Amino acid sequence: MSKPLIVITGASSGFGAEIAKLFNAAGYPELLLGRRTEKIAALPLNFDQVMIESVDVTDYAQFQTAIQKAEAQYGPTDLLVNNAGVMLLGNVQTQSPSEWQQMLDTNVMGVLNGTQIVLSAMVAREHGTIINMSSLAGKKTFVNHAAYVASKFGVHGLSETIREEVSSKNVRISMVAPGAAETELLTHVTDQHALTDYSAWKETMGGITLDPVHVAETVKFIYDMPQEVNIREIDIAATRQDS
Repeated sequence: MSKPLIVITGASSGFGAEIAKLFNAAGYPELLLGRRTEKIAALPLNFDQVMIESVDVTDYAQFQTAIQKAEAQYGPTDLLVNNAGVMLLGNVQTQSPSEWQQMLDTNVMGVLNGTQIVLSAMVAREHGTIINMSSLAGKKTFVNHAAYVASKFGVHGLSETIREEVSSKNVRISMVAPGAAETELLTHVTDQHALTDYSAWKETMGGITLDPVHVAETVKFIYDMPQEVNIREIDIAATRQDS
């Protein structure tokens, strides 16, 4: 019996790439979405059941077209991992509003877009899972993270709201909230002072942050539970992270 379709946004690096590798090894057909498709194509995957599409999750029509194309080949989406995200650190007194907008558009609107695209069919089937990648910044504050925190508090809020709305239809909405991790998120930060502060904070943990492999394992653990069981949220961080 063939396995159902897994859709992963932001699959080119970090959490998304590790999630893609894990589900690929388990034999699931996948739609892997990202803006840097060459990086996805370079991942160590068995590409027999992999579709790669260049998608900006803030573009609803583009996002929807890619999912419809994959579903025409592999069947309905059984798991959507809303992983695409942007973290642009900066102090609210000096940070460009364009950076605020970029985070809100990607981290909130992107999640809402993907959710709406697949949710009605999941409700009709009374089967399906959406896992939203949030952050510990979705439940507590961090200096120089004001707009990012706002976006991730939004992910927490929308996830729990939608979970309540669809739980009676046996559809699961879940969240994974990682702490500081070894990803490419910091490579887009333009505020050097914020980067310096972040690096100093990282050193208080002995320079050790969370390996994305373990975040991927957490996503698969949630999904592998019976459909009747919803692990609503998992917070995961390096043991040495005290905040």
